[in-house]
Amino acid sequence: MTSLDPTVTDVSTYAGSWTLDPDRTSITFHTKAMWVLPVKGTFRALEGAGEVGADGSLSGTLVIDAASIDTGNKKRDDHLRNADFLEVTAHPAITFTATGAVATPAGKVEVTGELTVHGRTKPLTLLAEVSATGDSATVSTEVEIDRSLWGLTWAQMGAGLKNRAVVTAHFHRP
Repeated sequence: MTSLDPTVTDVSTYAGSWTLDPDRTSITFHTKAMWVLPVKGTFRALEGAGEVGADGSLSGTLVIDAASIDTGNKKRDDHLRNADFLEVTAHPAITFTATGAVATPAGKVEVTGELTVHGRTKPLTLLAEVSATGDSATVSTEVEIDRSLWGLTWAQMGAGLKNRAVVTAHFHRP
């Protein structure tokens, strides 16, 4: 695995164990309040790891600190942490568990797995770009999430239930 080419033709190219570098990983989200006001925010990754088999099989996790939500507005962030939304005291982590991956004809990787938010687990498929050099790899994805599927339905004045998440995760070989 020495290519900087972001197109993937075979997931097994990345065979081996990988460990997330939380300090170099970014998780951002975009939504709208009251249907029109754009809101951006971030989360902090806690940990993660992955294993890619020689046959192209994949398993792994990405654990996000739910309490780290930051939109730049303390009052809003405190509300997002309470029982109306993330309820971080009862559900301190947001976890994506990858269970499989396949290279697409477009050179990206379709990652299948489950996302656990607010104590609920639902299937989630991501289309990711992977670039690697030496013993480090970057996995980037953008996905729209309907938060109501995880029981996060509180909305004031018609606020949207869809959020766009952008994740850029950096991994290295241990």
